Amino acid sequence: MAGGEQRGAPGGPERVALKKEIGLVSACAIIIGNIIGSGIFISPKGVLEHTGSVGLALIIWVLGGGVAALGSLCYAELGVTIPKSGGDYSYVTEIFGGLAGFLLLWSAVLIMYPTSLAVIALTFSNYVLQPVFPNCIPPYNASRILSMVCLLLLTWVNSSSVRWATRIQDIFTAGKLLALALIIIVGFVQIFKGNYEELTPSNAFNFWMTPSVGHLALAFLQGSFAFSGWNFLNYVTEELVDPRRNLPRAIFISIPLVTFVYTFTNIAYFTAMSPQELLSSNAVAVTFGEKLLGYFSWVMPVSVALSTFGGINGYLFTSSRLCFSGAREGHLPSLLAMIHVKHCTPIPALLVCCLATLIIMLVGDTYTLINYVSFINYLCYGVTIIGLIVLRWKKPKIFRPIKVNLLIPITYLAFWAFLLIFSLYSEPVVCGVGLIIILTGVPVFFLGVYWRNKPKCVNRLIESMTCWGQKLCFVVYPQGAVAEEEEAPSARARWPASETAARK
Repeated sequence: MAGGEQRGAPGGPERVALKKEIGLVSACAIIIGNIIGSGIFISPKGVLEHTGSVGLALIIWVLGGGVAALGSLCYAELGVTIPKSGGDYSYVTEIFGGLAGFLLLWSAVLIMYPTSLAVIALTFSNYVLQPVFPNCIPPYNASRILSMVCLLLLTWVNSSSVRWATRIQDIFTAGKLLALALIIIVGFVQIFKGNYEELTPSNAFNFWMTPSVGHLALAFLQGSFAFSGWNFLNYVTEELVDPRRNLPRAIFISIPLVTFVYTFTNIAYFTAMSPQELLSSNAVAVTFGEKLLGYFSWVMPVSVALSTFGGINGYLFTSSRLCFSGAREGHLPSLLAMIHVKHCTPIPALLVCCLATLIIMLVGDTYTLINYVSFINYLCYGVTIIGLIVLRWKKPKIFRPIKVNLLIPITYLAFWAFLLIFSLYSEPVVCGVGLIIILTGVPVFFLGVYWRNKPKCVNRLIESMTCWGQKLCFVVYPQGAVAEEEEAPSARARWPASETAARK
């Protein structure tokens, strides 16, 4: 199998490579499906708690969408300038070198995405089990087992077919949008009936506490959690149909749509609940359904379960491509850069993502880890967008199909710095642990990547494990990715190959 990637029919229909099967609709579904997970059903409580008024909470939601839009515009430029899968990791590696890229990859693979996947999977299982245990919290073991079954099922689907995975994403994204549309419509009905007391200016800005700057930063972080995932389409750039056109179009469609849905969903919540009722609710959407939907209140927990199911699929799909890209650059074992000879899916990378998530579920305090994840995630966003400015300075003449005004990354980074400073001030332990997690990757980089002249016994062991993994998963290296070069040969020629990125 060691030379398996050389077999087949080069240039023929049987060429083994990642397939371009993600069109504009599926691209929008990936962004919307990854953003709308459990956040909109959970975060309204956190935002309201820190802002102290309904009006300011709604402003924070709109502002969160605006900042996500600024960040996504920057990622649109990076995505079409460096048209490679891997998102933040690929851009940071190209701009800042191998060590910086590896640290981002290390923290993402080790804790960021497995923890996020575990949280979404546990949320899914809790809502599915809620009708079975209506008067108590679902049993710990039952919740964990159902979460694992869901994760294993979706890993199998993603391993079997990219088309199946994207169809699931399309269907469940449509489902969650319909559920949120139901909430918004019911909210408008309430407004037409005159039930909008909490939304009148006198009540909306009636503060029961005076929020400090630190409180506002924490409120914005809570809202940012609900918007996280806006950059995930950049992880699968190489599987997009016409990425230079569809990547920015999908971003421009999805982010305003999500901002609209989030803002009006929160408005709908306040037509049915007082701020005190919302703050006392552990599941805002379920409480909303119980108050207004009567017999059909079951729709809300089912909608949350469907929403999180689609979120698991989206996270699994995109995070596996991050492992794939890291292995292709030489930062992870080469087995993870291989794809199935028939299905053309990165099965080893999917299995690693699945296994890491299962370990987090079994041994980790998942909901404590998510605090560290939020800090690391937000830190990575800022470093990537700093990279856009650095790239403008280092390579001013590089071909850029999209070029945003410099005020856009500067404005985003101003918000980013504000939140980072107050996060460090208000949660120094959480931020410190997050930084330590990132820095543990430094010795791993020098031992695993930078150190080239390893003993022969180590190299033989690695080769043996790689060959065994190939036989087990029936995978080979993708054959030359010519599709992108055929699309825009002149553009590709202006960007130097990144095969030596790990050596930088």
